[in-house]
Amino acid sequence: MKRRSLRMHHLAMLALPALLAACAVGPDYKRPDAPMAAAWKTDPGWQVAQPRDGELKGEWWKIFNDADLDALQTRALTDSQTLQSAAARLEQARAQARVAGSALFPTVGVQAGATRDRISADRPVTNYSIVNQSTVQNDFTAGFSVSYEADLFGGVRRSIESANATAAQAQADFENVRLVLTAEIAGDYFSLRENDTEIDLLEKILVAQTGGLKYIKDRYDLGAASALDLRQQEALTAATQSQLIQLRDQRARYEHALATLIGVPAPSFSLPRNVNLAAVPNIPLTAPSALLERRPDIASAERAMAAANAQIGVAKSAWFPSVPLTAGYGRESNEWSTLFSAPAAVWAFGVSATQTLFDGGRRSAGVILAEAGYRQSVADYRQSVLSAMQEVQDGLSSTTALAQAVESSQQAATAADAALQLANDSYTLGAATHLVVLQAEQSQLTYQRELVQLRGQQLLNAVKLVKALGGGWYVDAPVNDMKPAQKEAEGVNNENIAR
Repeated sequence: MKRRSLRMHHLAMLALPALLAACAVGPDYKRPDAPMAAAWKTDPGWQVAQPRDGELKGEWWKIFNDADLDALQTRALTDSQTLQSAAARLEQARAQARVAGSALFPTVGVQAGATRDRISADRPVTNYSIVNQSTVQNDFTAGFSVSYEADLFGGVRRSIESANATAAQAQADFENVRLVLTAEIAGDYFSLRENDTEIDLLEKILVAQTGGLKYIKDRYDLGAASALDLRQQEALTAATQSQLIQLRDQRARYEHALATLIGVPAPSFSLPRNVNLAAVPNIPLTAPSALLERRPDIASAERAMAAANAQIGVAKSAWFPSVPLTAGYGRESNEWSTLFSAPAAVWAFGVSATQTLFDGGRRSAGVILAEAGYRQSVADYRQSVLSAMQEVQDGLSSTTALAQAVESSQQAATAADAALQLANDSYTLGAATHLVVLQAEQSQLTYQRELVQLRGQQLLNAVKLVKALGGGWYVDAPVNDMKPAQKEAEGVNNENIAR
């Protein structure tokens, strides 16, 4: 009976560390609520997509069906220095998580040594009955040691939890950099194509204005036109030339920006002119709650909360004692030949506990600091959700307004086309002068230019709306368009981001 009681006592002592290890100080993480609208304010025609049906895919820019844009995006995903920098930061975060995880395992080391020393005969004596002598001897050692700090109160596990959340945050940050990069490329590309179309129209307008200027000058020389008519046409022509120069410079700047974004020196990059603007696609709309999964910046803010919450447990674990365990086994002898004999064996085993009794309030301040950091991360998370909903709603509002503006501009352009046709007919019949035809042509090209500008704004707004909706990124979506090194850095453990 006594032996059984003793055995139960030993089992209880062995189970105690396991029970303590199951309890980690600090609050367990639970994602707080975020201010979320039930639905978007939309006009008739918008319909929220069903889950995973018709939503944007990873290569979201392909909805524009533009081969040049596709080529730029593919090149950026492999050569962009911004994206490679983000991949390196992600790799650092994952390595830091592995560093934190190593604290759960013991540290094992081996050592070996050989020394030869001489002891002084004039050293202080500890026993007056023994005469000191000078001695020369060898000391050979070999062995291994094990050290381990028991995580009885969960401080190490909270540190690992924080590091893992930070690594997941870096994953979301990488996805956000990717989204911002591809959106910026698309925006600059469509701005450049809008400039191409405007330049083409301005060149046509300038031809018409130059023709009108020659016609008025000829009439002025004959005394059939006033100096006012001549000066007004000269001013109009010069203003168009100035606009044309500015547009060409603006196009060059967009071209240089695209070169930098895709990782190419600006002087060695060029895009041929193309006056065909892409069609504005229908953007599949998702429910507001889907932004929590689709927006990488929101996922990043949520993982920052998880990391900050775990830091509270790390700070509170400082109130509890640390319990390091050490063990060692080896050999020591003054002769190499007897180093591995039985009498040469040495070993040691020890356990200690250290508890801070007074630190001037450092631990209390550490807990307050961690708790305040968590509250800040919660506010940042909720603000990121609010900002995301604003961006989407702004995009929806602009989509409606631009569609109405395009419709009105199209009506104006159609009316200008009809006016030009009437002017041509009247000129053919001799009922109007050539100047009337030139003025009608200028007016028609001006309305066409306004229509081109509005369509360019529609494309830019479409890109912004896609970006606001999170692009084609999901927490469980693999990335297949990157270099192998970047794929390895990005990894596939995306489901942790939305937890």
